[in-house]
Amino acid sequence: MDPRVSEMFGTSSGLKSSSQGLGSGSSNGFGMVSKKSCAKNGKKVKNRSTRNTKPSNNPPYLPPEAEEGNIEYKLKLVNPTQYRFEHLATQMKWRLQEGRGEAVYQIGVEDNGLLVGLSEEDMKASLKTLRRMAEKVGADITVLREREVDYDSDTPRKIAEVLVRKVPDDQQFLDLRVAVLGNVDSGKSTLLGVLTQGELDNGRGRARLNLFRHLHEIQSGRTSSISFEILGFNSKGEVVNYSESRTAEEICESASKMITFIDLAGHHKYLKTTIFGLTSYCPDFAMLVVGANTGIAGTTREHLGLAMALKVPIFIVVSKVDLCTRGTVERTVRQLERILKQPGCNKVPMVVSTADDAVTAAQQFAQSPSITPIFTLSSVSGESLDLLKVFFNILPPLSNSKEQEELMQQLTEFQVDEIYTVPDVGTVVGGTLYSGICREGEQLVVGPTDEGAFLKLKVWSMQRNRSACRVLRAGQAATLALGDFDRSLLRKGMVMVSPEMNPTICWLFEAEIVLLFHAKTFHKGFQVTVHVGNVRQTATVQHLQGKEELRTGEKAVVCFKFIKHPEYLKVGAKLLFREGVTKGIGHVTYVQPVSLYQQDS
Repeated sequence: MDPRVSEMFGTSSGLKSSSQGLGSGSSNGFGMVSKKSCAKNGKKVKNRSTRNTKPSNNPPYLPPEAEEGNIEYKLKLVNPTQYRFEHLATQMKWRLQEGRGEAVYQIGVEDNGLLVGLSEEDMKASLKTLRRMAEKVGADITVLREREVDYDSDTPRKIAEVLVRKVPDDQQFLDLRVAVLGNVDSGKSTLLGVLTQGELDNGRGRARLNLFRHLHEIQSGRTSSISFEILGFNSKGEVVNYSESRTAEEICESASKMITFIDLAGHHKYLKTTIFGLTSYCPDFAMLVVGANTGIAGTTREHLGLAMALKVPIFIVVSKVDLCTRGTVERTVRQLERILKQPGCNKVPMVVSTADDAVTAAQQFAQSPSITPIFTLSSVSGESLDLLKVFFNILPPLSNSKEQEELMQQLTEFQVDEIYTVPDVGTVVGGTLYSGICREGEQLVVGPTDEGAFLKLKVWSMQRNRSACRVLRAGQAATLALGDFDRSLLRKGMVMVSPEMNPTICWLFEAEIVLLFHAKTFHKGFQVTVHVGNVRQTATVQHLQGKEELRTGEKAVVCFKFIKHPEYLKVGAKLLFREGVTKGIGHVTYVQPVSLYQQDS
């Protein structure tokens, strides 16, 4: 990565230093992150064990149990009384609610995090009780892994980690969005084709054909537009995809958890499409695909930088390992580790080679932004593909139920990202519900138009992942049918909001920016393409506060003015701008609202 870009990323508040990451990353006692962190944790455990009266061979600790969140510690669950069983079931309901339909139970662990372990008999009885509890609340359990605790006693003692999953009460499955990044020809679309279709590739791109939207994409083999693919997991943790000729509707019905992949373009020519996909679709995670045979080439560094600038947690998949020798794959992984450890990135790479690693990676990845799992796999031979599926199955959502509820209580705001005309249906818009709840038949207003006005419309029907739904909740992506509403009045970047909201629109806005790269100097009158959420428009630099010009790596508060039409912006929104080789990031600090009267004048 360009040292100047690295310098910028070093100042980014969301990316903590690797030492911090190690601390929070190694919070799971089931596996450590790197040799350094092993050493650190080893010291901590030794210090603690000297204070304890037990022999020196004490097991590592987990962090003490948190009252909130979806992780529960249980020492043992052997023959509970009816009253105790009811209490345990209620507790499980609470943990599932906190994890939006998912919870993790650590059996054989005390509340303070000490790994005590259970005998074979007690473990069987505890898992049987846990299964009964899950049945009572309408959930299923899957044992993720069992591990022996190194006590000096003669009888082996085990601890178990169990995933409890149910379809939430409102029948809205857990949905995680994963943006797929990487250089052209790194195997992004092929990997998604293999995951979602359930069939391996033939080595000549057969798996990716179902993902392409245009004829020229099939002919060139290059993605130029944004496409969506779904991969489901049922309550037992089994993969639910298009194999066995399932339809999207059947997948949605039988899945408790859904991964929506946003397939983005890798070629530099389509960079603006890729940036639009990252800013407007609000992905929870980003998957960077790197070809083992080419290594870090083309737009790989740029895509990594974009994901980090937008603070999207990133994990890496090294594909095409069937084409290379073991040495070549290791060299590519070493190259990636070197870039991730650079001062600007401050990431802790974690190579996943076993199912146990995949479970640890999924949990630590969600807890600490600095952990970066690395998978090495092949879409042709299917090597290590199961590890990636295990990772997706266990990957928890970033937001908890409380944050979700707060968003749902706000007024409705839907971002328009795509516009279609469907025969017999009329105008259809696709996008993400940013806040509130949207129902069929709801009256909303859409805008701003070129004149800055908002127009009334009605939502006739809705679809999520190609299957009909009645209610849409904050954070979910969907398509909305608007009946005979005139398509020419709509454009990407508009918002559909509740009429009570009285949305503010602007021509002028201020943003605190950092110039990542610019060939000369950045000054008044310079024009750039600004990306803020789903807004993408050219803006002119009106003035720089306290400075005449900006050079690479410098910070400033800049006033921008849109050149075509006013837009709906929010203070605090992340901003990304580009023009040729010029690139910069920042956030909106002030929006100057315009009234229709001022605008007309």
